Amino acid sequence: MSLNTFGHLFRVTTWGESHGPALGATVDGCPPGVPLAEDMIQHWLDKRRPGQTKHTTQRQEADQVRILSGVFEGVTTGMPIQLMIENTDQRSKDYGEIAQTFRPGHADITYHLKYGTRDYRGGGRSSARETAARVAAGGVAREAIKALVPGLEIKGYMTQMGDLHIDRDAFDWDAIDQNPFWIPQGPDTVAEWDAYLMAIRKAQDSVGAAVEVVARNAPAGLGAPVYGKLDTDLAAACMSINAVKGVEIGEGMAAAALRGTQNADEIFMGNDGQPVFSSNHAGGILGGISTGQDIVALRGETHPILTLRRSIRLDGTATEVVTKGCHDPCVSASARCRWARRWWPASSSITSCSIAPRPAARAGASAEWRPCATACAALRKPKCRPTRRMIWPISTGSGKTPAASPPTNRFATLGRSWPPPICTTW
Repeated sequence: MSLNTFGHLFRVTTWGESHGPALGATVDGCPPGVPLAEDMIQHWLDKRRPGQTKHTTQRQEADQVRILSGVFEGVTTGMPIQLMIENTDQRSKDYGEIAQTFRPGHADITYHLKYGTRDYRGGGRSSARETAARVAAGGVAREAIKALVPGLEIKGYMTQMGDLHIDRDAFDWDAIDQNPFWIPQGPDTVAEWDAYLMAIRKAQDSVGAAVEVVARNAPAGLGAPVYGKLDTDLAAACMSINAVKGVEIGEGMAAAALRGTQNADEIFMGNDGQPVFSSNHAGGILGGISTGQDIVALRGETHPILTLRRSIRLDGTATEVVTKGCHDPCVSASARCRWARRWWPASSSITSCSIAPRPAARAGASAEWRPCATACAALRKPKCRPTRRMIWPISTGSGKTPAASPPTNRFATLGRSWPPPICTTW
């Protein structure tokens, strides 16, 4: 069984290894007509690209993405989108010494126990390099979300690195993209984190970190009960990222210390006739369905240390090993920061892939994306058979739905008019 695919309506398959000739992703299920070009995806890969600061792995990769299929004349066709990123700076010789040794804290031993073989050059599929493919796929998902749910924004940032935590009273959204740690804090805090990481690096050690991902302006009604919960998919997506060891939604495990009167978000009717909440301890999800508040997911990670550790060889004999190659003392924001340059883009990207198909499911999708609305009249099919296929509302961009001519824009603005009208005679 191949388990390299994530999603249902919006399906992402990643492929390739850290030290192979290339890696990439196949995105199947993206609706047709979404504007898409390589530079739209490259924008996110550049945020992840290593070697840009002293806090990143020194592996120099351009991470240039190529779109091989699924896009014609600047828009998606509805066919599978193939994305490829070439590897150019593998440095496989750095891993020659561990070909016969299992690195503590890595997936070397579990891959060997399961498959009887492993790619010791950087860990193969277990390498952080795999996240480049996720970021590329996430770039596609972001464009689909932009077309389907204008205004929905997905952003990530670090909240903790070792003993250091952000000051939420001094939270600054604009500062996130202005520092190498992706923290929503000012220059003084950034300097403190920098000194902390440099000390970790000099000690030849590493440290864990936590990243928070927020989906802002998400409409209510995304997700489904029981086995189709939105938070189920978010947790599975984030846990699939290498080195992640925990995921929380909203208050997460901290809710165990709260009383019901503290944790329950009270509900009121707003001046606009829409419900508002007194707080957001639930992280924007109740019963697996979005409430219309910000969706908040928190994740934590660990990373192998760089000092001498005891292990075993393939023949079972004892040994000591030092992890070499392109590694990060903190995967989230480190003396070679992967969280800052890899996990933050990866986490927000995989969140985008999780949310992208949800507007479709909210409208009752069960099989495929299909544009419609009042297209029955436009296509003059008054007696068509009913179908369970996905039907999308059509808009010309002005908010008015044409009655007799095919529209130019297949995607309606969701938001207050949600749920969209469903064509029942197609």
